[in-house]
Amino acid sequence: MVSEMAKKPDLLPGTLGLLILKTLARAPLHGYGVALSIKRLSGDVLTVEEGSLYPALQRLLLQGWVKAEWKMTETNRRARFYTLTAAGRRQLGIELSQFEQMIAAIGRVLSDAQEA
Repeated sequence: MVSEMAKKPDLLPGTLGLLILKTLARAPLHGYGVALSIKRLSGDVLTVEEGSLYPALQRLLLQGWVKAEWKMTETNRRARFYTLTAAGRRQLGIELSQFEQMIAAIGRVLSDAQEA
């Protein structure tokens, strides 16, 4: 049984799309590459499961925030590569701003709670 201290934290609701957009802003990637990048950049704290990743990528495609095309990977496998669109770049800016406001608000509540 995994202790509570060893358990990795869950993503906050609504942050997966933001993390994917930010990851794709760096470079086009296939789905597995997106998951690996998020894991690596988070210092192995955040793990995105396939069951969450691919539905999120599909939602971003339907919203026009990413586009996809089939290409060959570095290991000569066919994979769908995702690229951020201009609309996705704008959405990333909006979501980053909203996320920063939320984190600042949570920080204010937590710092006030410590003083009480």
